Amino acid sequence: MSIQMKDIEFQTASYDQWKEEAIKALKGKPFETLFTNLAEDVTLSPLYTQSMLVDKLGEDLEKQIATIRSLQSSEQLLAAQQIFGDTAEQFFAGLQDSIERGNNCITIDSRTTFKWEEENLQKLASYLIEYPFKFIVQNKNDSLLQVFNKFEQADKEKVNGFIISDSPVELDDFDNVRTFCANTVTYHYEGANAVQELAIALAIAAKQVKENNFEQFSKNFFVNFAIDTQFFVEIAKLRAFRVLWKAFSSAYGVTNPIAVPIVAENSLRSYSKLDVYVNLLRAGNEAFSGLIGGADAFTVHPHDVLSKPTDKSIRIARNVLLVLKEESQVENVLDPAGGSYFVETLTAEFVEKAWALFLEIEEFGGFDAYVESGKLQASIVEVYNDRLKAVETRKQSLIGTNIYANPVDELPAETNETFASIKRLPIPFEQLREKYNAAQPKIAILTFGKLKDFKPRADFVAGFFATAGVTPDQSGEILSVEIAKEWLQNVNYDYVIVAAKDEDTKELVPTLLSVKPENLILDAAGKFKDEQSEWLEKGLNGFIFAGQNIVEKLNEVLESVKGVQQ
Repeated sequence: MSIQMKDIEFQTASYDQWKEEAIKALKGKPFETLFTNLAEDVTLSPLYTQSMLVDKLGEDLEKQIATIRSLQSSEQLLAAQQIFGDTAEQFFAGLQDSIERGNNCITIDSRTTFKWEEENLQKLASYLIEYPFKFIVQNKNDSLLQVFNKFEQADKEKVNGFIISDSPVELDDFDNVRTFCANTVTYHYEGANAVQELAIALAIAAKQVKENNFEQFSKNFFVNFAIDTQFFVEIAKLRAFRVLWKAFSSAYGVTNPIAVPIVAENSLRSYSKLDVYVNLLRAGNEAFSGLIGGADAFTVHPHDVLSKPTDKSIRIARNVLLVLKEESQVENVLDPAGGSYFVETLTAEFVEKAWALFLEIEEFGGFDAYVESGKLQASIVEVYNDRLKAVETRKQSLIGTNIYANPVDELPAETNETFASIKRLPIPFEQLREKYNAAQPKIAILTFGKLKDFKPRADFVAGFFATAGVTPDQSGEILSVEIAKEWLQNVNYDYVIVAAKDEDTKELVPTLLSVKPENLILDAAGKFKDEQSEWLEKGLNGFIFAGQNIVEKLNEVLESVKGVQQ
């Protein structure tokens, strides 16, 4: 007799039962180690259940889901790929190619290397009649905006798009062009977390709506977000905005608010000039977050955009989004993250915290007053410093930069000035590469004992220095203290790290310190709290260990090496 799978019922387990099994699996580690603290001052649980979600939100759960779904601005995400070109000819060739290959929202940053002369503006206008657009301009007098003088009155209603500017741009008779933008990308690149970005978006909206009719303002308003690598955080951020927008509208007496478009781009905060193809993975992750979170238009930056994009990298960036759209089938599902115990809980927590921060900004006198007081900048800088510390200590991984780095990878000579001011997290490691490349220190690892004994620490040290573009020499198996002494006295290195088992290191280091050349710097791999003071007094430079601030340590090493080189 065959058993039908649909007839089988599995025994359900309670949270307490799961917790009991989890504690056993941890083998003595505290259960609290399974919880994760986010930059948004939210603690993630290792498990979310239906009962936990219902207990937290109750009847508000259905309202939250219904709000998010009803305020979706469009059914499909627009591929809004930026057009590049050194000359007007290259630019328009790229524009035409992008449209033919799937781009459906012409995205232009006005900071081009060529001028927007009459002929270029007229040519661009012909495209804007047919295709939606996204403009990034510097101010309301930007030369790119002269394109709106090139339309006949009858064609103005055909023009549809978004203008991102620090201050609203005034256009006459372009009813389908949204010019009131809550641009949070600037603050994102200063280090803002998701809660801060959401509160900033509402505060900017409150500032802009004061001088406008709310209904008319809503028709002209949109928000611009950068999407970072924290996959579920970014999904929750976009979903939370729609809930917050309804609450914001309710404050103006509007019970059925107009859906506001969410324009987004993948963040360059984690983009690195090192091992640039890893940026493709970051872009794909971020684009998928935007797609699931319900963005209405999305820009994927090429993996080499920090230096100079090529035709190939531009095409790959465009295809990242197109493949996600076509292959995932996410667009065929309304609010694909809806109902997830984890995402719904995270969405609700972001709504709660962002609304509280928004009210704090308003009570202080509004967005401008809050900015002028320095409170906003101070809070963002604090978050940025925490992010940077997490990267420098490897609590947050940047593959190819602070971990699994390729030491022979070279920094590109060119720099894209458009994005040069972004406070990217990999910058300290890129600076390390430049410093070490200029100094060319002679570095080696003294590997003591059998391969199986020293290999874990030797590999760790090699990976540590790979982040600075250095491949240390290795002594190979040294099996006696006498040979180790002889090796150290006869080598020509500026800096040596001892890599061995704890008991071997404790035996070896004091002996080596008594014979090491005066101009050679010696470090030990590992933590030796009991021996630390004694060894440092006898001339040990320091230690290399997991959890250490890599940037600080490598800068200290370089300064010490420069001292002995002189």
